[in-house]
Amino acid sequence: MTHVRISPYYPQSNGKIECWHKTLRGDCIRPLVPLSLVDTPGLVTRFVGHYNDQRLRSAIGYVTPRDKTLSRDKVMHEARDRKIAESRARSRRQR
Repeated sequence: MTHVRISPYYPQSNGKIECWHKTLRGDCIRPLVPLSLVDTPGLVTRFVGHYNDQRLRSAIGYVTPRDKTLSRDKVMHEARDRKIAESRARSRRQR
């Protein structure tokens, strides 16, 4: 395995990390505005926790990365499908 460096801000070379940098800047650094470099690590650490544990992703079926990694996504999708079916059945009965 070799470490290959890419040109900065050139997403064609490494789109996933460039996308992560864009998300980090746009959703964490710019809106929360750390007052100093000392504040930044804590801010980023909290954002990474939120990003992995709470933020739903459309690309993986509206579950968190942690749920996907721990294979809880199938259970969550089944529960959602069951709730939708129950809701539809309830709507039909009310008509």
